[in-house]
Amino acid sequence: MGSTWDWQVFLQDTGGGRTYLQWLFSAWGWTLSVASGGLVVALVVGSLMGILRTTPNKALALLGNVWTELFRNIPLLVQLFLWYHVVPSIFLSLRSVPSLVLVIFALGFFTSARISEQVKAGIESLPRGQRYAGLAMGLTLPQTYRYVLLPMAFRIVVPPLTSEAMNIVKNSSVAFAVSISELTMFAMQAQEETSRGIEIYLAVTLLYFVSAFAINRIALVIENRVQVPGMMIGGNK
Repeated sequence: MGSTWDWQVFLQDTGGGRTYLQWLFSAWGWTLSVASGGLVVALVVGSLMGILRTTPNKALALLGNVWTELFRNIPLLVQLFLWYHVVPSIFLSLRSVPSLVLVIFALGFFTSARISEQVKAGIESLPRGQRYAGLAMGLTLPQTYRYVLLPMAFRIVVPPLTSEAMNIVKNSSVAFAVSISELTMFAMQAQEETSRGIEIYLAVTLLYFVSAFAINRIALVIENRVQVPGMMIGGNK
């Protein structure tokens, strides 16, 4: 049976002065922008909350725990709608903020809860003697975290952080719900306009795979460069 696929659909004009192929790569750019911005927010906020959860200060530890439980127990799509519809209604100054920024914060805060768990686990996996040794040498608690605990902990959690970076690319697809023209929205609209769902969705799937695979390869290089001597990271001793 002959194939009925028509890949020339991507060379067709969309009616807006560009082809579907150009639209596809533009949508890919939006996906990578949302994912990259969300990852930066997630790494900064998640690392901070993970650190707070391991401090002896009960108030700070409680803050970190509340943040983590709040953002990991509310579905991502619900959080996105809260940022898009509810938060600007409460804080009127946010009404002028672009949708892209709101999506980045929604995605970043959601992922920060998962990164918080990983950073916390990385710090707690270290021998307690390292913290006591840092304090005994005259370092303050923040200095002990900065110079003793965190350099080791972040090396340990590189593999799970890789998974989160890959997941955030896939989770960026929720941006279609607030009219961000990323890959998923492109696929829905292009399929409706061309009736070529097979070609459209296969192309989009390929770009999601390429994005995640590239992150995996880059992270593997990082893992091998920062591996802790004597520990198994990235499959090498």
